[in-house]
Amino acid sequence: ESLHERLSNPARPVFLLGDVPPGEGTPPHKCSEIANKFVSRSRMLAADGYIVYDIQDEPGRTDEKRPFPFRRVMDSSTHAALLANLSGRECLVYKCVADPNFEGWLENNKTIGHTAINLVGRASSEGKYEGPTISEAMNIVEAKEDVHFGCVCIAERHTLEAAQQRGKTYPTEHVNMVRKIKAGAKWFISQAVYDAEPTIRLLKDYATLCKQKRIVPSKVVLTFAPVSRKKTMTFIKWLGVRVPIETEELILSAEKPIEKSIEYLCDVLREILSECAGVGVPLGISCESVSIFKAEIDGVHELFRRLQTIMLDSSGTPWKVQWVEVMPPAGKIGDDGDDEGALVALDPSEKVRTLLLGIMVGTATVSLGVILGGKGKRA
Repeated sequence: ESLHERLSNPARPVFLLGDVPPGEGTPPHKCSEIANKFVSRSRMLAADGYIVYDIQDEPGRTDEKRPFPFRRVMDSSTHAALLANLSGRECLVYKCVADPNFEGWLENNKTIGHTAINLVGRASSEGKYEGPTISEAMNIVEAKEDVHFGCVCIAERHTLEAAQQRGKTYPTEHVNMVRKIKAGAKWFISQAVYDAEPTIRLLKDYATLCKQKRIVPSKVVLTFAPVSRKKTMTFIKWLGVRVPIETEELILSAEKPIEKSIEYLCDVLREILSECAGVGVPLGISCESVSIFKAEIDGVHELFRRLQTIMLDSSGTPWKVQWVEVMPPAGKIGDDGDDEGALVALDPSEKVRTLLLGIMVGTATVSLGVILGGKGKRA
């Protein structure tokens, strides 16, 4: 089962790990080292795949000063190719539509072999941007064969305060999501969650509208990012994440902020699962670090394990982690001579031992993913 099939499948959760590409201009050998380090660190996690973000400056999104200086990064599809070939796991590639060469990028992405992309709209409705609108971009991708897409959903837009700021009596993010489903979106990835209430409201309204429209809800992957210091917390809020004042104080005043952050986010997921049980929206989990601070990177892995356990336990079905052997992808990163960074063929008999790539739920089994069901049927 491919990554886009797992993302589209409402019958099973999906678990992803996020990464940011190296800085623009990083030498090829260094890019390979960075990708290999990420893959090596995450090999012990039972992830379905990776998210690779497309980082933009977003100057028109807010008037507040950016806590961290913006630095351009290499193309998301290029970094995703490195991760995929080193790990054997597929990547969900983010792409901001504000690109005058959007269609050219899409063709190159397809040539590389990525079949799952996540479209991100312009930072602001104000100002001038090159490239297609999000609606135009969805139409372009939907017309392509062998490429599948999802979009972002932002619970912070789905508050009464946000609605009032836009001159509306009630928030409409759920309406945007249904519009995107009709345009071909197969899944949604949330912004980082630090406040359960807006997400619960959004999921319930989204489920209700889908029932009214007789539409099967696309999966919503909830994103979580641990924080261990004031500077990262400031950046999280600059990105538009809603963090209650009491939550910020709780985490930053703790003796070990990263542990308190992880504990808090686990409670947030439990609350969401409890409040949204039975509404009919399939869910997934994504974990990421928004900084290069070691404590927060290490915290992502611990958070991933705990959130995965919480979500699988909520299914009410027995599950376990299984060890599997998987075949590597069709190519790997070269490491010698002038062909550094090129793709070279692998001997089909060569196997890569990959640890903890599978979760088994009930009696069903399959490699590289989370398994659901009790009759041996692949989820």
